[in-house]
Amino acid sequence: MRKPPIVHATRELEHSRFLRAEQLDLEFSNGERRTFERLTGHGLGAVIVVPMLDADTVLLVREYAAGVGRYELGLPKGRLDQDETVEQGADRELKEEVGYGARKLKILHNLSLSPAYMTHMAHVVLAQDLYPERLPGDEPEELEVVPWKLSELHALVARDDVTEGRSIAALFMAREYLAGRFRP
Repeated sequence: MRKPPIVHATRELEHSRFLRAEQLDLEFSNGERRTFERLTGHGLGAVIVVPMLDADTVLLVREYAAGVGRYELGLPKGRLDQDETVEQGADRELKEEVGYGARKLKILHNLSLSPAYMTHMAHVVLAQDLYPERLPGDEPEELEVVPWKLSELHALVARDDVTEGRSIAALFMAREYLAGRFRP
């Protein structure tokens, strides 16, 4: 296992390149008034990709998660670029992070991160019929690609390094879709 990066400094930011904060003055149907705060993203949204190497093997990536200060195992994901469709963004992220492209892409659903105080949404995309192709990405180090059997999803979610809720939800969606129990 890789050694986590060294944290040389931590400081509060007024503005981030990813998120902004805003206040909403709301009046509810019962007349109650409240001010809520929420984090707003900008850009075109994001994708989270479930890349299926075969009918039962999903490809995961291990990457450093600064929020929890350790390496996490999850699905490839990223922001959509300007003038990019959801499918194009999913295929690009797959090529950058996993080293595969997909001939078949299916949007399964959208996931919010924390709808009570964030506007961020991610499109869940199932990627099948993979072929090797790598594009340069923006990660600071090469990501480790870890094949995992979807039939062993129960063992995956029990791991200490698998805690990202969107990855877990997307894996369950994909499993149920592939089994014919979920139709978007």
